Amino acid sequence: MFFLTLFSGKFWGHGVTLVLDLKHGQPYHSTKVIFSILYKDYYFFYSQQDDEDGEGEDDAGVQQECLQKFSTRDYIMEPSIFNTLKRYFQAGGSPENVIQLLSENYTAVAQTVNLLAEWLIQTGVEPVQVQETVENHLKSLLIKHFDPRKADSIFTEEGETPAWLEQMIAHTTWRDLFYKLAEAHPDCLMLNFTVKLISDAGYQGEITSVSTACQQLEVFSRVLRTSLATILDGGEENLEKNLPEFAKMVCHGEHTYLFAQSMMSILAQEEQGGSAVRRIAQEVQRYAHEKGHDASQITLALGTAASYPRACQALGAMLSKGALNPADITVLFKMFTSMDPPPVELIRVPAFLDLFMQSLFKPGAKINQDHKHKYIHILAYAASVVETWKKNKRVSINKDELKSTSKAIETVHNLCCNENKGASELVAELSTLYQCIRFPVVAMGVLKWVDWTVSEPRYFQLQTDHTPVHLALLDEISTCHQLLHPQVLQLLVKLFETEHSQLDVMEQVILKGFSVCVPSY
Repeated sequence: MFFLTLFSGKFWGHGVTLVLDLKHGQPYHSTKVIFSILYKDYYFFYSQQDDEDGEGEDDAGVQQECLQKFSTRDYIMEPSIFNTLKRYFQAGGSPENVIQLLSENYTAVAQTVNLLAEWLIQTGVEPVQVQETVENHLKSLLIKHFDPRKADSIFTEEGETPAWLEQMIAHTTWRDLFYKLAEAHPDCLMLNFTVKLISDAGYQGEITSVSTACQQLEVFSRVLRTSLATILDGGEENLEKNLPEFAKMVCHGEHTYLFAQSMMSILAQEEQGGSAVRRIAQEVQRYAHEKGHDASQITLALGTAASYPRACQALGAMLSKGALNPADITVLFKMFTSMDPPPVELIRVPAFLDLFMQSLFKPGAKINQDHKHKYIHILAYAASVVETWKKNKRVSINKDELKSTSKAIETVHNLCCNENKGASELVAELSTLYQCIRFPVVAMGVLKWVDWTVSEPRYFQLQTDHTPVHLALLDEISTCHQLLHPQVLQLLVKLFETEHSQLDVMEQVILKGFSVCVPSY
């Protein structure tokens, strides 16, 4: 019997002792290889009996192949050492050669690193800092020299999940390494499998930004569920913090977008929390639109548009082109002024409502006067009509505020978009504007109009009023509509940070003072 302690020491922060016990017996050197691995106070035994896997192979060729591997530096540290030893002894290899080659080529790189780490600790460096230094350097080396083919071969050679892989994913440092490698090598089977292992272990909340997770339905569904729960539980602040990564993950591809929006469409129908899920779905739609993706057909298919093909066609055409047109608006106007109009939800698509803001409130926008009342009616209908549904059947429709909302939109449109009216003329109409701003849809339109107006490079250069009327309107909007506070603040921050080189220093100071003092939160 031959007995050899191959190495003993620490590796990656764990106490490790490898013991090799070689026993000769029956013809063809029937071998039993037992590896005992000690991790601190825990023992794990790997015992592999002889089988017939080597039948039909040339024994001399197998021995030569194995000896070449044993001759490489630190081969004893390779995950495939166990299987290689097994093949070698099944082919009748000599234990003496194994012992000699493994010993001669064992350079103890890992042990040398640990020795240097111990010296650093003895010189006064904190152990945590030393560990982070070693781990970060090792991570950078692995990222630099990672070979996807060799990584995939690990599963081919071992035939099962390596024990060291399961131990690695238990540590945050190495999970972070796998996330970075998965981003760089999305086609690596070993990394895809590892991401699934991480998800199975309950760490799916960490992999929202990993594109590899989006290629596996099981992993993606877990990540989607965890991310949604995190956003819903955290309120508005948590939404702003987590939405960009969530939207990026959902918009990774058409398949992920369709799957996620389908799930959110179902959840949005729930009475408890349904409106919050619908908000998230709409924010994701907005993100996709800003990134140049046309997801209008998916949006319409998941809604009620399928039951109204003419409305679906008109909406789809305008959303795809990113502009309203009189022909399609006329189709929708006729449908929503009929005795049995389609569900109002059909036209409550954020991207569609944004097109109305551009047509009715953007300075310089041209709109056909013969069709303007149709534009106003559809926008007012979407903003004011309330429907009651039970068991997928509409039981009531309330249009009490439709007429007053339409009148307010038309009034503000005529005041703001009249090229013949300047800022001084608007001051005389402030009371009218304040009354109309009480309607939320009008307040949003005025906010958009102010944004477009004050963003003109020469606006403040030509401004002579002590308090510009546009900033006064922002004050009224923030007073009447708490939900618009984030948008008002965002506009004021933009004004404060914008450079106005055409103004002198004192004028710039006054302007920034306006931006700070106007909002009355």
